[in-house]
Amino acid sequence: MLQQSFRQPKKVTCLGKNLFVFFVVLCALSDPVFVLVTNLPAGRREPQRISTKLNALKSNYMIKLYLLIIILLGKSFTCFSATVDSIEIPSVAMKKTYMAAVVLPDSYKKNNSSYPVLYLLHGGGGHFRDWLTSTPDKMLVKNLADHFNLIIVMPEGETFGWYLNSPVNKDNQFESYIITDVIPRIDKSYRTVKDRKGRVITGLSMGGHGSLYLSTRHPDLFCAAGSMSGAVDLNWTHWTLPADFMTRVKQGFQTLIGDTTNMSLYEPFSVVNMVDKMKTNNVKLIIDCGVDDFLIESNRELHHRLVYAHVPHDYTEHPGAHTWDYWQNSLPYHVLFFYNILKANGVTVS
Repeated sequence: MLQQSFRQPKKVTCLGKNLFVFFVVLCALSDPVFVLVTNLPAGRREPQRISTKLNALKSNYMIKLYLLIIILLGKSFTCFSATVDSIEIPSVAMKKTYMAAVVLPDSYKKNNSSYPVLYLLHGGGGHFRDWLTSTPDKMLVKNLADHFNLIIVMPEGETFGWYLNSPVNKDNQFESYIITDVIPRIDKSYRTVKDRKGRVITGLSMGGHGSLYLSTRHPDLFCAAGSMSGAVDLNWTHWTLPADFMTRVKQGFQTLIGDTTNMSLYEPFSVVNMVDKMKTNNVKLIIDCGVDDFLIESNRELHHRLVYAHVPHDYTEHPGAHTWDYWQNSLPYHVLFFYNILKANGVTVS
């Protein structure tokens, strides 16, 4: 269980503080009558004289007020200081170049420390920038990077790529891409902890399956992994979906793994069938799903198998469905879980 609660970073309060100061000063500057009257000698506070001086000072006060607004707004927008790099990472296996987004905490440019890295995977209908553009709070990932001093990498997994090497489609080799292309490129380009003890991975839906799949198959690269609303069983007949959506899913799996009438082909790719490997690889796990999610039963099945096999893991069901509202709420719990592990590994940056 989590040992501490997540709190939004102090930086998110900069705008509120600036606005408070702004309104206080605005009240003072917008009432020069008070300033003028209290500074006039006794017996010389005639309305006409006050009015004349007020008009004379009005322009000066307004100029100062506009300057103050510009300064405060400038400070407000610079309070969120994590930066995002968009980089190209070629795939050797697929002979194609994909984009990745890399969020660097503000502290990265202020020291020479090596930083732990969170790989954050998108879902089946999305692309690499989803976590930056689709959450209701567009600052979520940047705030987490700043608060926990993490580098957060969001690689491309393509629509319905599933972060695996397709046995039937040579243009879908995303396991090799993440493991042999993305991770080495990030370690070469940034000051990272180049060891499993400083590398974690999680994702949503397809990305939830991908993070568990990759970490289970490559425990030498990750010390912890998570899944949010993960499609942990690729036997799509176990999913509760509308008929038209199920047809598209079936077509996607046909081109990814093959014959959709032969579910035995799908078993080796489903993390729900990898519990024995999870038991021995020493990768810490956090898994959650919404109670109204169409993937809830497969997540419960994975949880039950992990419990039966005595595999330590953090499993939670929250209110919610397969939505960005749910994943926005879930991600901070995952990052806190990872932070506690990274801290125990001695690789966090103060």
